[in-house]
Amino acid sequence: MGCFEDSRNYENAVEQTKIGSMPIKPENKKRYPKNWKEVREKILQRAKNQCEFCGRRNHTYYFNEKTKRMVRVVLTIAHLDHTPENCNPSNLRALCQSCHLRYDAKHHKETALRTREAKKKKQNDKNS
Repeated sequence: MGCFEDSRNYENAVEQTKIGSMPIKPENKKRYPKNWKEVREKILQRAKNQCEFCGRRNHTYYFNEKTKRMVRVVLTIAHLDHTPENCNPSNLRALCQSCHLRYDAKHHKETALRTREAKKKKQNDKNS
């Protein structure tokens, strides 16, 4: 199973690969257009089915030096401005999971901080 910790994660990834898209969090699903699958397909075609940052081809494998495991490349579509409603092709890039995570790292850190601060404020308000 390679980089998957348990069979459920592996089976989910395989199923998503068959469907041709990565899962969208349920709470964000309304933020995507109804024709998201078509938008995604156009971006993959534009990218010639390879990562627009590093060039890895979709559904191929590479050896991850850090984890010492083979990793299957699954292209995802990144919103450069982190706004799912903005599906202008100039705002979208086909990225492998490594490049997508690296691109989003700062944004994830900022949103995690805001989430922690909001929870803390809510807890403080509750205790007051």
